Amino acid sequence: MIYLDHAATTPVPPEVADAVREALVNQYGNPSSQYPLGREARDLVARCRETVARALGCEAERLVFTSCGTESDNWALRLAVWQGRHAGRHIVTTAVEHSAVLETCRQLEQEGCAVTYLKPGRDGSVTVEQVADALREDTVLVSVMLVNNETGCVFPVREIAELLKARGSKALLHTDAVQGFLKVPFCTGTLGADLISISAHKLGAPKGVGALYLGERVKNPRPLLAGGGQEGGLRSGTEATAQLAGFAKAVELRLAALDETLAHMASVKAYALERLLAIEGVERVGNGDAPHILAISLAGYPSANIVEELAARGICVSAGSACHRGRASHVYEAMGLPKRVKAGVVRVSFGPETRTDDIDALADALRAHRDARFPML
Repeated sequence: MIYLDHAATTPVPPEVADAVREALVNQYGNPSSQYPLGREARDLVARCRETVARALGCEAERLVFTSCGTESDNWALRLAVWQGRHAGRHIVTTAVEHSAVLETCRQLEQEGCAVTYLKPGRDGSVTVEQVADALREDTVLVSVMLVNNETGCVFPVREIAELLKARGSKALLHTDAVQGFLKVPFCTGTLGADLISISAHKLGAPKGVGALYLGERVKNPRPLLAGGGQEGGLRSGTEATAQLAGFAKAVELRLAALDETLAHMASVKAYALERLLAIEGVERVGNGDAPHILAISLAGYPSANIVEELAARGICVSAGSACHRGRASHVYEAMGLPKRVKAGVVRVSFGPETRTDDIDALADALRAHRDARFPML
């Protein structure tokens, strides 16, 4: 099998699986228990928090563990709206955010919020000038992702943070950094976002765990879950110690070879661009700078057919976000792509394990698919 869908999820390295197993088998105590087995589990959670926080460049107490990136996004948006409830009800976001942000915004609209959705350019970009034009006196939240999960476009989060500071805006800045964490280097201090959502399974860790960074401008955050007071009283519920152990180990592995990994993925992406764009009918979609995501289109050929044919050849790619479950992508729609181009979009995404041989196999399969002359739109 050739796996080229790392933006959807990632393989789990043996070292991460070992860390998960160790926590399941030998560190299975409840972190809230007072006997030694419980204290060991509590210490494990603390070490995991310190590891992930160090990778983000923040203090451990600023990091709250969640079940996934979607939960982190949902909580961040609602937390910001709650904090700003006396100042206004206006939100600025983009039309190409992950569904976790967009669907939460739609719920908030039903609850009385006004939302401005910024449309990207044809290249998939969103500019700080668009955010500046959309800001209002009653804006309480700006939510702009760091890396688009379908195009790989990197958005100007740092510049948006500087804009909000220069304007003296009370709005909190949230960024969905699920596709950016340890792929587009940043730290909380220089990025400037008040709320940052991340997820473990995009880094070689288990599914079912994520985190939310709470910056200094987040005051008296409203708890997500009431109960036993875990996560500093902000998210009650017994901690997922095994998933957290895997999360921390995956972060350690990525940090240990970060420069080499990023350079490798960027090199593979450059090779993929060269090989794939040499195929007649293939064109690039968007101008994403992230090293691990490349969107292309075999214009006129339905992407569902392409994905199915490639899968039959043992090659895994996607037609966009895995969260769409086969539905048309709102990202490519918002970019205003021509119908033929939009219909044939395929997302290819890379990891540390991806080889140029994998790209050669993909290029050969795409060329064969085109030459088979499937019905074109």
